[in-house]
Amino acid sequence: MTTIKASCPTCGEVELTPADVSLMVCSHAPLSYYAFGCPSCFDEVRKPADDHVVSLLVSGGVPARVWDLPAEALEVKEGPRLSYDDLLDFALQLGETDLLAAAAGASVRT
Repeated sequence: MTTIKASCPTCGEVELTPADVSLMVCSHAPLSYYAFGCPSCFDEVRKPADDHVVSLLVSGGVPARVWDLPAEALEVKEGPRLSYDDLLDFALQLGETDLLAAAAGASVRT
């Protein structure tokens, strides 16, 4: 059986099997990562996975799960950031009006 050596920030080097490791490969490569539960301290450890790490893990028997980053996540955002007060005002406004509930309950015409 293949043994994969990884490092836990708390325990140091640990040995894992391919079943112990999750490999998530993103369509936007810098967001790819692998994760494992440390067999010593039981913490969930997540680390970045560049192309070299991905190829090593796949060759070691770790199945890669591919996920797509929504295009909106890479869009440049303009304007002021949403504050906690903005969010609270929005939540209060939703509670004062039934327009959203009315729209959700409206019958669909074909």
